[in-house]
Amino acid sequence: MTEKLTKEKFLTDVFDFEKNTEWKYAGKVPCIIDFYADWCHPCKMVAPILEDLSKKYDGKIKVYKVNTDQEPELSSAFNIRSIPSILFVPMNGQPQMAVGALPKGSIEKTIQDVLKVQAPN
Repeated sequence: MTEKLTKEKFLTDVFDFEKNTEWKYAGKVPCIIDFYADWCHPCKMVAPILEDLSKKYDGKIKVYKVNTDQEPELSSAFNIRSIPSILFVPMNGQPQMAVGALPKGSIEKTIQDVLKVQAPN
């Protein structure tokens, strides 16, 4: 299930950018962070895809949602200029950003290629 992400939760569960300059993911499993807004039509197209994938990969990845209108500081920290923007955060290495309403197949391929998580049987 997707989970709303506030700045406070981001600092504890993902990365404390106020204390650290070098990226170090704090999560226990890889994650996807969807930067969106309620008024954004492409965001509304991606939302059910991410919800479906969060169920399919339950326990293997976390799927977070950041409302850019409610969390402007998080949006600014990641230089979000257009939405939807989807951040793929592997356990090790740098996160990768994808911009736009990606189809389900592209998101799944990125889960496998970037997050190194294989689809459940």
